[in-house]
Amino acid sequence: MNLNLLTTSFVIGVLAASIRLATPILLSALGEIFVERAGILNLGIEGIMLMGALSGFLGAYWTHNLWIGVLAGMLTGILFGLLMGFMSITAKANQVVAGIGITILGGGLSTLLFRLVFGLRTVPPTLKIFPTLPIPVLSRIPVIGPVLFEHNILVYLALILVPVASVVLYRTHFGLKVRAVGESPDAVDTRGISVGRTRYLALIIGGAMAGLGGAYLVLGSLGLFWTQMTAGRGFIAVAVVVFSKWDPGRALLGAWVFGLASALQISLQTLNVPIASQILLMLPYVITIIVLISVSRRAEFPSAYAVPYFRGEDK
Repeated sequence: MNLNLLTTSFVIGVLAASIRLATPILLSALGEIFVERAGILNLGIEGIMLMGALSGFLGAYWTHNLWIGVLAGMLTGILFGLLMGFMSITAKANQVVAGIGITILGGGLSTLLFRLVFGLRTVPPTLKIFPTLPIPVLSRIPVIGPVLFEHNILVYLALILVPVASVVLYRTHFGLKVRAVGESPDAVDTRGISVGRTRYLALIIGGAMAGLGGAYLVLGSLGLFWTQMTAGRGFIAVAVVVFSKWDPGRALLGAWVFGLASALQISLQTLNVPIASQILLMLPYVITIIVLISVSRRAEFPSAYAVPYFRGEDK
């Protein structure tokens, strides 16, 4: 192990990378908080992220405009969110089965469409990603500057959306309806508020954010698409939501824990640590499992969590 690499620059690089690696999980988790607060468990985030990644890549590749790629990823996420809504709200299917079905659909469909468009290639097509935009003055602050203020626009957007999500969830009438629907849909229904409509809106938000998270992988990080590139990040996002106790601020911390573990895993390989690469690859997921187990026993789920709502005359 080359300890000479354990310098300030190395630590700053790891911390900065942890924020970038946490971004797709944070984006998806923020959307899923609204979904689960409304009483829906969406295990289809993994598939939605994959379809968002493919749509984002195709949109940007064909138009040469990264923002159109972002929009395409979010619109695709919304469509799959509506599909989840139809199955779980309208058809009242088992939410776990519906979510897993969407994940399988997203994984298979994204692979099929990519191969139909580009065929089988030894070298995948690539595109330019959003450039790094250092924030003037702030990026020059020692240590903190390079870690927090030298990222691309999508990373900044994800960080800004944390307080925005908190305000919407806790300080607006819509946020109150979302939380009430997840806790007591019967009481909400008697007040003339549509449980189904509120849950659909939450799924639209969740789908858009998951699609954006997938698009980030392509447009803000890698510049290319490959099959199953999300590598479980959708399920990690669900774990982060539970870890955060359905709070956007805590979701930022949970996503950063996974991002830091991923950054350490990558960086430790550059140090030639005498540990098998397979074990290092497991590190982020093992840490996530440990954290999830430690907090899940104390988590207070919404009262109507994952329970289909039947109006009085339908019961």
